[in-house]
Amino acid sequence: MATIIPFSALRPQAQYAGQVASPPYDVLSRQEAKEEARGNPNSFLHITRAEIDVPENIDIHAEEVYEKAKDNLDAFLQREVLFRENKPCYYIYRLVMNDKSQTGLVCISSIDDYENNVIKKHEFTRPEKEQDRINHISATGAQTGNVFLAYKNVPEIDHLIEKWQTEKKPVYDFIADDGIAHTIWVINDDKVINAITTLFSEKVDNTYIADGHHRAASAAKVRMTAAGDTEGAEYFLTTLFPANQLRILDYNRVVRDLNGWDKEAFLQRIAESFEISPAAAFAPQQPHDFGMYLDGNWYKLTAKSGTYTNDPVGVLDVTILQNNLLDPVLGIKDPRTDTRIDFVGGIRGLAELEKRVNSGEMKVAFSLFPVSMQQLFDIADSGMVMPPKSTWFEPKLRDGLLTHLI
Repeated sequence: MATIIPFSALRPQAQYAGQVASPPYDVLSRQEAKEEARGNPNSFLHITRAEIDVPENIDIHAEEVYEKAKDNLDAFLQREVLFRENKPCYYIYRLVMNDKSQTGLVCISSIDDYENNVIKKHEFTRPEKEQDRINHISATGAQTGNVFLAYKNVPEIDHLIEKWQTEKKPVYDFIADDGIAHTIWVINDDKVINAITTLFSEKVDNTYIADGHHRAASAAKVRMTAAGDTEGAEYFLTTLFPANQLRILDYNRVVRDLNGWDKEAFLQRIAESFEISPAAAFAPQQPHDFGMYLDGNWYKLTAKSGTYTNDPVGVLDVTILQNNLLDPVLGIKDPRTDTRIDFVGGIRGLAELEKRVNSGEMKVAFSLFPVSMQQLFDIADSGMVMPPKSTWFEPKLRDGLLTHLI
């Protein structure tokens, strides 16, 4: 059963919330982060991406960057932009994008649950990305990156959270520059806190990492090095969303070249595994259909029977595309490391795929049908892992609104 507890969050004064809240540290390049924070000394990017405040010739993983993150965090506290809650609380975090709302519970989750697979994973992690956050947590004493967890709905939990939202006023309520609304309530009543903790321990068998595998892995490794000296390191910052409020977006692919094939030979080769037909700009509406943009034209591809298996991973469209086209035809063996392939979140739409190809940067683009929440659960429950870049969640939690100090 899932072990969660309340915590005393480090959070902004209400008047600074919109300024402090920043995109997740890992969705921006160095230059994008610098531009995002320009003219805003209260942007949390000064803490999560402190390389924006050191000379550009300093590597982003240099010790000076992590030291600067610590200095900037201390400065935020000294200027009273941030303060620490005076008692452990739970927090409700609601996001609204395009009139669609999703509401999660912000808490700290047990590292033991992570290690013992009560918190289930579906992705491999990369050591260099883990090490970056290990260094950041160790230098700042803060878990600034929120791990996005999903769980199977529990009506009693839904009721408690909905009741609190209805009866209490939020502490933050603002619309970010991207049009996404962020609203946060503080649950500070001990009776309600205890009820939530008990419900999760009795009703929630597992939680599932939807987004944040590297953040979770890094927190677990920091706990190992803390050697029991830091009680807060036994837990890590999470936001738990009921699965029926979540929707996974497509995660599309663009490739730089055709691996030596000319257009006609390429189409003939992929016709061995896919039915091909001309189409208008094509976003798949069902599994095993794919869109392909090549040489200014869209095509609909449909995987032929017998080209895939029905196990939890084999049936995924990202697997079908990899095994029948990207690897055998385009020669992309490991999409995690091959520089000829890139990935485009579905939030950017088909126009972004066309733009990447029309610019000459890429030669061909593929649109995919998104993975479902049930597929994510099935794979995690089976102990298997998804191919890299299989899921894209929107909207994303903002960094800086709720931070866990260890």
